[in-house]
Amino acid sequence: MTDTVLLNVPIIRQMYHWDCGLACSRMVLEYLHPISDEAFQRACWELKLTESVWTVDLAYLMCHLGIKHCFCTQTLGVDKGFKNQSFYKKHFDTEEDRVNELFIKAESQGVVVRKCSVTVQEIQSHLEKGHVAIVLVNAVILTCELCSSSVKYCCFLPVGQKCFCRKPEYQGHFVVVCGFNRTTGCIFYNNPAYSDRVCCTSICNFEEARQSYGTDEDILFIFKDS
Repeated sequence: MTDTVLLNVPIIRQMYHWDCGLACSRMVLEYLHPISDEAFQRACWELKLTESVWTVDLAYLMCHLGIKHCFCTQTLGVDKGFKNQSFYKKHFDTEEDRVNELFIKAESQGVVVRKCSVTVQEIQSHLEKGHVAIVLVNAVILTCELCSSSVKYCCFLPVGQKCFCRKPEYQGHFVVVCGFNRTTGCIFYNNPAYSDRVCCTSICNFEEARQSYGTDEDILFIFKDS
């Protein structure tokens, strides 16, 4: 059993307030086998990805690009309770049917989706094999132990602009999990809000952030042998 794993996943910063998931997808693709910006943008266009990107969209994107994947979630579709959350409220009514349809068609389209919870031990085992994962977390909870100050980044605002809004209960954000240290009990991840660092948090904080209500415990496992 390996004590420390830190995969060399390139860090790519998101360009807008809404594309953290796409930035994470680019990181993963650069790690596996790079594709051109044109090919990536064409895939996004063909899948009709908009400014509302859900984890199932990222699973479809990986499938579209021929990447071996497995999307694990606690909810096969949209949790109607999210309608009352400020983070989801803006796009909920227009997105609910679209996202539910993606789940219904997933198997026939070759998109691998499983309804299950994933343990941190399973994530570590995945990383030990050189694979990576895109994880949906609550950015309000996730705290990097290496960053000198708390993240002033808000997924509702353009990159670089400070967030002065009232602290929300939930702010969905995608990160790429790329390593761990069993001795210190930490998880390494690439946060698309930054372009110059690998972040680190305790397993306890990581678990709280990814299991927070609003995430559905979404995790997209990506396999290197794609």
